[in-house]
Amino acid sequence: MQKLYDVIIIGGGVVGSAIARELSRYRLKIAVLEKNLDVCFETSGRNTGVCHGGFAYDPGTLKAKLCVEGNRMMGALAQELDFPFKRTGKVLVGNTDEEYEQLGRVMRQGAVNGATGLSMIGEEELHRLVPSVQAKFAMLSRNSGILDPFLMTIALAENAHKNGVEYHFDSEVTGIRRSGNENVWEITTAHGDTYAARWAVNAAGLGCGKISDMLGIRGYKIIGSKDDYIILDQRLGALVPMPIYTVPSNTYMGIHVTITTDGNVLLGPTAEDTDNLSYYGTEQKNLDYLYQEAMKIWPHVKKSDYIRTYSGILPKWVDDNGKIQDFKIEIRDDLAPNAVNLVGIESPGLTASVAIARYVIDMMKEREHFAENVDFDGTRKGITRFALLTPQEQDALIQKNPDYGELVCRCEKVTKAEILQAIHNPLGAHTMVSVKYRTRCMMGRCQGGYCQMRISSMLEKELGIRPTEITYERAGSHPFFGVVRSEAESRREAQ
Repeated sequence: MQKLYDVIIIGGGVVGSAIARELSRYRLKIAVLEKNLDVCFETSGRNTGVCHGGFAYDPGTLKAKLCVEGNRMMGALAQELDFPFKRTGKVLVGNTDEEYEQLGRVMRQGAVNGATGLSMIGEEELHRLVPSVQAKFAMLSRNSGILDPFLMTIALAENAHKNGVEYHFDSEVTGIRRSGNENVWEITTAHGDTYAARWAVNAAGLGCGKISDMLGIRGYKIIGSKDDYIILDQRLGALVPMPIYTVPSNTYMGIHVTITTDGNVLLGPTAEDTDNLSYYGTEQKNLDYLYQEAMKIWPHVKKSDYIRTYSGILPKWVDDNGKIQDFKIEIRDDLAPNAVNLVGIESPGLTASVAIARYVIDMMKEREHFAENVDFDGTRKGITRFALLTPQEQDALIQKNPDYGELVCRCEKVTKAEILQAIHNPLGAHTMVSVKYRTRCMMGRCQGGYCQMRISSMLEKELGIRPTEITYERAGSHPFFGVVRSEAESRREAQ
């Protein structure tokens, strides 16, 4: 039987979940259809995790406006939703007269956009702030920062769910049609489930062009921009107190050396156009390029400090000449009434996500009155990080719950209690990577060599499933295919 909603949001990444959370402030029945098995498996979780200042975008664009707004609200948002955010500042470094002039243009552009805390600094001040950098001057953006993109997305989704939003995972949209008699959108998913809603919101990220076509708004050309990264060991974190950027071009911010909220150093990204929006492998030539370019501004990279590589793909809307366009956020009453169409939401989509959500809702409210949800609760408490507590606080937790006394992940000091909370998360996401993103297990130096089998055993026990039913990340990604030997054989070998 078809379920009728007031709003269905297609896509549960950071923008879709921000829209869901902001819409839950009103008395609406809302659902999110997400094709993956969790909310941060694509662009929202595969990026640098930088909170941008808003200076890098053309004046008058939505990218500039919404990035500045998103930056301003990030501190309060992180407090409300309990995700890691640090306003570290950021430097764009240079060495030549041409680069100095370009940084001056960037700073003036930022001032027009409303970005604050921008200034040019010389070599002495630069090396006081970032002693490890190799450059003669920089533009400093004091209000830029770093955040945890996984936990920000999860926090928005969990708070939306807390306020009544339903999340449906493994629900890739395959068909959309307008039912004229009932004045609703009928939406079909890959498994044959059907949903109906008065409003449809396209927040599909990499799938935005396909969903736009389904809504009847055709003609957008979407390309993927694939970014490769290298993650370095946490021991180098003290050398990067804030993100270090090179001088940007009109279309590319260049190679960065950035710090994560957990102390790892990232090198990247590359930027290559691709039409394969699901391939996340990293190429050796790209990794070599990252190493060479990063060494020019931060000569402390050792390949022995590599712990992982990864990639992300940004959805870029381009014109017929291949020029990257602004965010497109529209309601086309002539073609798709009661549908909000978001196209080309790439960087700075993470920073701007809640500002985007509020922009979307303002457009919807121009066409319909939404009654306030007086029971809305905008707060959310995340999983307590045992490793970040004082010894006294750790002892107190262990006294209350002995599971805090058992380490499952030795590298990141993640306890059994934290893993259990992640397995039983409010959204019902049960993959190994879902546990990883919520706790940082499998993110340390050994990348799961010690803890991964222990986590799989806990998933098996807690969910009442067989080993072959455990999913690593995407649908069908089963780490185990069968039994190598029986328990009896294992016992005999142990004897």
